[in-house]
Amino acid sequence: MRLDKFLSQQLGISRALVARELRAQRVTVDGEVVKSGAFKLAPEHQVEFDGNALVQQNGPRYFMLNKPQGYVCSTEDPDHPTILYFIDEPVAHKLHAAGRLDIDTTGLVLLTDDGQWSHRIMSPKHHCEKTYLVTLELPLAEDTAHQFELGVQLHGEKSLTKPAQLEKLDDHQVRLTIREGRYHQVKRMFAAVGNRVVELHRERIGAIALDDTLELGEYRALTEEEVASVLPH
Repeated sequence: MRLDKFLSQQLGISRALVARELRAQRVTVDGEVVKSGAFKLAPEHQVEFDGNALVQQNGPRYFMLNKPQGYVCSTEDPDHPTILYFIDEPVAHKLHAAGRLDIDTTGLVLLTDDGQWSHRIMSPKHHCEKTYLVTLELPLAEDTAHQFELGVQLHGEKSLTKPAQLEKLDDHQVRLTIREGRYHQVKRMFAAVGNRVVELHRERIGAIALDDTLELGEYRALTEEEVASVLPH
């Protein structure tokens, strides 16, 4: 890769600004000042900007985060802190969430810079299962599981939801598995049957379950098996 392209990606600035920084002798490769943006970087080269090492990425990256309340799943937001606050990785702004959670929802968020991989999770045609732990305001009505199995009518939508599996844990807490990702779907499904979600926590996406050793705000890289579970077999 050309040095100027690498610096533009790493620093999040334009090639024109990169050229200015190069002229100012702020960039070194293997300890030597390099002023040419056309310099070809090899994987073994050590690049520094103002004495700070810039790491070359080898291939796409995949992480899971245990998201706390109060953070949004976008990479930038003028009003709220984003989940990237927790990600201590080079060029973290290149990562995106493969399936977002609302600001007040906690639990599993997958982050990657692999657009095709995340598309398989988010695309409706792949019917990727998602499992949530749901806390309800009112006791669970007896027929809710049957209604969700048949599909319910969401406010403002014509088609019924796809069949969903509901497991009752107690009168106010359930585990729900859905196969689509409509806007605020879980909250709207319970609203459709006269209840209200007071807490929502995502436990699983496809075969990838939230690591129970991760505290809120902690993350880890996915294993090869977890990454491969999303890919076509």
